[in-house]
Amino acid sequence: MMPDISHRSGNLHIPVPEETHGMKHKYTRRQTTFPSPLIALATVLALLFLAPPACAKSLPELKIDESPLADDPGIPSLAPIVAKASPSVVNIYTAKTVRERPAYSPFFDDPFFREFFGIPYDRVPRERREQALGSGVIVSADGYILTNNHVVDGADEIRIVLPETNENFDAEIVGTDPKTDIAVLKVDADKPLPAITIANSDTLRVGDYVIAIGNPLGVGQTVTSGIVSALGRGGIGLVDYEDFIQTDASINPGNSGGALVDMKGRLVGINTAILSRSGGSQGIGFAVPSNLARSVMESIIEYGEVRRGYLGVLIQPVTPELAEEFGLEENHGALIGDVTPGSPADKAGLEPGDVVLAFNGQKVHDSRQLQILVAQSRPGTTAELTIIRDGREKTIEVELGELDGGGLARADGRSGLRRDSGRDPLDGITVDDLDYRTRRQFGIPRQVTGALVVDVDPNSPAAAAGLRPGDVIVEINRQPVEDADHAVRLSERIEGSRVLLRVWSNGMSRYLVIDANR
Repeated sequence: MMPDISHRSGNLHIPVPEETHGMKHKYTRRQTTFPSPLIALATVLALLFLAPPACAKSLPELKIDESPLADDPGIPSLAPIVAKASPSVVNIYTAKTVRERPAYSPFFDDPFFREFFGIPYDRVPRERREQALGSGVIVSADGYILTNNHVVDGADEIRIVLPETNENFDAEIVGTDPKTDIAVLKVDADKPLPAITIANSDTLRVGDYVIAIGNPLGVGQTVTSGIVSALGRGGIGLVDYEDFIQTDASINPGNSGGALVDMKGRLVGINTAILSRSGGSQGIGFAVPSNLARSVMESIIEYGEVRRGYLGVLIQPVTPELAEEFGLEENHGALIGDVTPGSPADKAGLEPGDVVLAFNGQKVHDSRQLQILVAQSRPGTTAELTIIRDGREKTIEVELGELDGGGLARADGRSGLRRDSGRDPLDGITVDDLDYRTRRQFGIPRQVTGALVVDVDPNSPAAAAGLRPGDVIVEINRQPVEDADHAVRLSERIEGSRVLLRVWSNGMSRYLVIDANR
């Protein structure tokens, strides 16, 4: 009978039978003794820490190059440009006190009336502090800073922070110009500040690379890059003088007043606004050209205000139709529709119908550019205008006056080129003589002569071109109009479907091309 296996005090005892199948065997009993628990634990730990795990793999061989990118001049990087320009771009923090008034009468501010009517004190006008942020550009070592007017407008506290050192200074407003959205600040520091180099923004080209530096959304100095998307952008309705550089470099709230720099780290523009449906950057940003910002700044510093040149003309764009009528090879320049009596233009001999092609040697692309060029010029200086008159080019020198009240040179941006087709160009127009009653009704000065437009068929080519009742037809095909009968006689001489009118309207004159075949 086979005995059971038993366990006794940690020793394994196996009784073995002494006889199997009649054969006698003699077995000796072997005793196995286990080590103590401490020794076993030490052995396990040694195996775990000293022996390599069975699943370990060898590391791959990596190619590592830890040399700085700047050591390889063949690899393009914007870092050197940013390092040159970014110390000049500062963060601007502003604060102003806003007084909130209740809807009821302001005499309730008086304690007597508050007590009499029982108005609680918590309903009296309250004051609260509004804080805003923006950017600015140091343009001189002695502390002059350019930024946007809307960044500091109404602020009674302005702090300038240098991003690299976190130094901060109180700034004062030297002057502002809402018409260009430019402001000039000044800080007093005990050491020269890092001033940026200013470039000639007129040398920019569409497609040039640019970098925008500023403090968007208050996250700290940020750099974005892009290209010049367009030049001379206007008609946006942001300010009176619009000659913006358009860029796709990201510009966001807080970037206003920051720097737009070229690939040499030179200032070419002051970042001003974005065109966006969401409020964030959508790749359409605008900057005031450095030349315009510089001229405004220098005038503010020198005179304490912006002084602008004055020519004294009404100008309008040269459309393809007008270019054909005036014998121009290209539809560029600014067409003079009217000249103010006694103005610098009048004294120099400029006439309605002259087309300004260049101003002081700079090509004039359109009427808005001429307006900007004149405004940037100092009053009292002599300007050289290249014009086309009667198909011939000539040069006229004009001593510029000063534009009163910082107003604008007058410009008519209407093209008046939408027309119907297949009709007499003056069909649908009814004219009458000017008399005391009509002059008073439409505010027409006595010196204006011509035929008064009393009715225009809304479906006529003239209406599509922009002719309206109350306008005065002053010329037909460059021939002066004396009265209504004379206008009718001149209209009978028109050959073809096209006519050039000079029209007085709302205190100024302009040219219209009416083409019945368009």
